[in-house]
Amino acid sequence: MGHPMISKSAIADLPAPAPRSGDSATLAADIIERLTYSIGKDAKVAKPHDWMTATILVIRDRVIDRWMASTRKTYEDGSKRVYYLSLEFLIGRLTRDAVSNLEMLDEVREALQSLGVDFDAVAALEPDAALGNGGLGRLAACFMESMATVDIPAYGYGIRYVHGLFKQQMSDGWQVELPETWLSHGNPWEFPRRESAYEIGFGGSVDTIGNGSDETQRCIWKPQERMIAVAYDTPVVGWRAKRVNTLRLWTAQPIDPILLDAFNAGDHIGALRESNKAEALARVLYPADQTPAGQELRLRQEYFFSSASLQDILRRHLQQYGDLRTLPDKVAIQLNDTHPAVSVAELMRLLIDVHRMEFDPAWDITRKTFSYTNHTLLPEALESWPVPLFERLLPRHMQLVYAINAKVLRQARKERGYDEGQIRSVSLIDEGGERRVRMGNLAFIGSHSINGVSALHTDLMKQTVFSDLHGLYPDRINNKTNGITPRRWLMQCNPELFKLIREAIGDDFMDDAEALSALGKFADDTEFRTRFAAVKRENKIKLSNLVARRMGIRVDPSALFDIQIKRIHEYKRQLLNIIEAVALYDQIRSHPELDWTPRVKFFAGKAAPSYHNAKLIIKLANDIARVINNDPSVRGLLKIAFIPNYNVSLAEIMVPAADLSEQISTAGMEASGTGNMKFALNGALTIGTLDGANVEIKECVGDDNIIIFGLTAAEVAERRATGHDPRGIIESSPELSQALTAIASGVFSPDDRNRYGDLIAGLYDHDWFMVAADFDAYAQAQRQVDSLWVDEEAWYRRTILNTARVGWFSSDRTIRQYAKEIWKAGP
Repeated sequence: MGHPMISKSAIADLPAPAPRSGDSATLAADIIERLTYSIGKDAKVAKPHDWMTATILVIRDRVIDRWMASTRKTYEDGSKRVYYLSLEFLIGRLTRDAVSNLEMLDEVREALQSLGVDFDAVAALEPDAALGNGGLGRLAACFMESMATVDIPAYGYGIRYVHGLFKQQMSDGWQVELPETWLSHGNPWEFPRRESAYEIGFGGSVDTIGNGSDETQRCIWKPQERMIAVAYDTPVVGWRAKRVNTLRLWTAQPIDPILLDAFNAGDHIGALRESNKAEALARVLYPADQTPAGQELRLRQEYFFSSASLQDILRRHLQQYGDLRTLPDKVAIQLNDTHPAVSVAELMRLLIDVHRMEFDPAWDITRKTFSYTNHTLLPEALESWPVPLFERLLPRHMQLVYAINAKVLRQARKERGYDEGQIRSVSLIDEGGERRVRMGNLAFIGSHSINGVSALHTDLMKQTVFSDLHGLYPDRINNKTNGITPRRWLMQCNPELFKLIREAIGDDFMDDAEALSALGKFADDTEFRTRFAAVKRENKIKLSNLVARRMGIRVDPSALFDIQIKRIHEYKRQLLNIIEAVALYDQIRSHPELDWTPRVKFFAGKAAPSYHNAKLIIKLANDIARVINNDPSVRGLLKIAFIPNYNVSLAEIMVPAADLSEQISTAGMEASGTGNMKFALNGALTIGTLDGANVEIKECVGDDNIIIFGLTAAEVAERRATGHDPRGIIESSPELSQALTAIASGVFSPDDRNRYGDLIAGLYDHDWFMVAADFDAYAQAQRQVDSLWVDEEAWYRRTILNTARVGWFSSDRTIRQYAKEIWKAGP
């Protein structure tokens, strides 16, 4: 007997629950109620993690009221929805973010205080969501918060990683990768949505039915392997809770969790192979792809979340509007980098094979719906997949890629007169060596808009990786300089600075970050500078305490805090910073009579598990730190600390404590950067190259309030094209030569004197990242920093002007530009 239908008319007559009150007394009572009835604990025996969960559930109730109201509003007014597809969402801890954006921070703090519980201690217990790695994922998180803030209906789509990238520990200075366990005790912020489940296929064959005369010929994909994508939703609260949007993350489940016949026959491992295959999809972010199995898993992940997301988008659109021809009018899909680029082929498959459209109208809808954000000029970072792998895993999509390619190449040859070289450049198939499917080209060709993330990056994109595609589609590339949310990266991570600014200029900047410009006049106010410096010192003490507690390293908060935090990569040039530290170490010992500026160099960041040189750079930083930190002749004037397991929560402590922000990538290689914006907003001076968004930061803060050094992107390109002599450069620089000799000869690695030989030899042989080429300019810029630091009044004048002048780099501004110029969505 079936279940009786639920009467929708009866539901419609039910009264809506009253919105939850936000006063502290009600909050306190609700926390006790949740502690008792949701967690099953008496307050007298509750542990800190119980209080954390109860508090989150009470806050979540207040979020749900606004979440449902936002969803109803979008459905009723027919607003265009934005869907942001990203393999990473580095959202960090959500409790303080939600409470702050609900404007209930004081009330929640008072409620917990009345129960004898400290809010800050409870919020610190929440694990960082291990859903991303670096800037790409944090940008997606900032964008989600800003879309809710500026009232754009949006969904973020990604994967619910069980272990994320990895937890980084140090063993004798080497990076060790351990699994993150952020979900081991559940996630009170998320809601499982078992009704939002979609079948995902892999492999198999493609059959053709119909003879083209009595019915339209159609392709039927018969996957060999199938699994189910199941949704988990997390609410994303905008500032002042104007809107609450949804982050929908997918996990994989097998269709048959256990092969019972095999299990009963004694094959206990084989019986679980379908479960293991499904679970592997959502285990780890960026599985190492140096093996064929790793490549296959990564492609599976990308198709899995892209297909589930698109099926969900089409289901929602058909449910509300009933006609997929209106898709571009009501839906905008943003591809965050090339990871979801297979979505172009998947939407074509769904429109043609499932919804029976012809190729040309399906292609028109696809291009009008998608837009693509490029994040890199590195050709190797623009994903491509071996044709045999792609064809074996996604046979129908391979057919569609060839069909799209044929259409594009005919257009390039006939309409634009492209020659063979240009045809090879724009093709979706790379024919040089092993044939590969180019995902960057697929994302470009399948989108109506392709944006860079800084002015320089966008110009270089037109000239380099996409020059021929730009020639074919000259109206598609545009710039949307990245931004950061000032709620998390000022209000929440630096509450004392936030209060000081609010006292000085009022509340306007809380809704419009560019109103921070009013702070500029306080740069010459002696009392304000003193208070600004006092806030900075308290933030430095907090970081000093963390380093002492975690690493046993004692640092002086009066020293200049020089910080470089980002992914460990040769183009980001942590190596340049480390070599300069060695040169400075030599100078301090050689000239003890000089007045050296006390300095602490902080590093943090993860190296990809298979990236040998990046992991070697981490080991080098730790080896050098061990020597310098324990050398009494340095007299504590220079210390180095590499803090393990960099994540959002660590950044929230390090960013407010920085005096100097290291943004020293090889010019032309950093697309934008957002760490540069966070540091400047929190009152740090930037030392950097003219790369990424540094160019625009320089324009905003003024030449006197940033320290720029080194080759420009054009000069780097010229040297690479014409050749340069790194050996001659090194030999003509005594400081550089001496530092490199010390590193290469094993001064810092007495247990293995050859450890860094090859790393340093690479600088002599080719110096692709221009470390040697920029060293003298960098060292000179650092001595300029020393001289600026001596004049405390002038230093804090500059840092205040940085905070005052970088409001333009709010992600609210960026999102409004996307909404107006690309998505055609929002108010």
